[in-house]
Amino acid sequence: MTAKRKSLGESAAPTAPGPDRQAPWTAKVITLFPEAFPGTLGLSLTGKALAQGLWALQMFDLRSFGEGRHRNVDDTPAGGGAGMVLRADVVARALKAAAGTTPAPRTDWPVLYLSPRGRRFTQADAHRFARAQGATLLCGRFEGVDQRVLDHFCVEEISLGDFVLTGGEIAAQALIDATVRLIPRVLGNQASAEEESFSHGLLEHPQYTKPAVWEGRAIPEVLLSGHHAKVADWQRDEAERLTKERRPDLWQAYLAGKAEPGSQQHPRNKPRVKKD
Repeated sequence: MTAKRKSLGESAAPTAPGPDRQAPWTAKVITLFPEAFPGTLGLSLTGKALAQGLWALQMFDLRSFGEGRHRNVDDTPAGGGAGMVLRADVVARALKAAAGTTPAPRTDWPVLYLSPRGRRFTQADAHRFARAQGATLLCGRFEGVDQRVLDHFCVEEISLGDFVLTGGEIAAQALIDATVRLIPRVLGNQASAEEESFSHGLLEHPQYTKPAVWEGRAIPEVLLSGHHAKVADWQRDEAERLTKERRPDLWQAYLAGKAEPGSQQHPRNKPRVKKD
């Protein structure tokens, strides 16, 4: 037996609005599949934070804004071609409903379209979105969205990478997860977010834990030395090595940042004095 999908539309109510908080960071998601949310966002730390009202989730079922008796949301592409395109008038109604009383400046409330042709999403974007009051995310389907509505509403196109998904829902969840974990109290230990990959322009150094020896492989001795300065040096060296090997693009950007006067790109970016 198939469960009937609940149409949220314009009357959508935030999930876990947090009675003890004023205006938590809110993700407003426009999708043809609202039942896909919160998905993994409802689990672990993000799920706990959602229940505590540290952030909120509001769904808008795109189908409820569709045309005619059958609530059509798409049509054939102008100029011909395969697939279908989400209609500008339908998407516009959903975007207007989601806008509500949200602030107009895009710095305060970004409006995002998850698209493979968008600019690649980075950790810097996650920090930018976390500093806003919330964000509206449009999940694409089919061959995409009529360009006119994207231009009219100044929608920012964001991509997770150089690959194509069947829809924007998975990408939206990934973007929301990367963003809300930066909100104070979501992770519990904010230092965890500050020391992760990309936070300082480098990939994160390797991590180890007990047992000290596993399958003949030992934890690097320096990590068990208790010498904090040497540990910090090892972590920085390993982060630089991994970044140089695996992400030459990040490595070049990191070097360029270090070359800038007064650069504080990495907290451990200080010259080491070699002792005889």
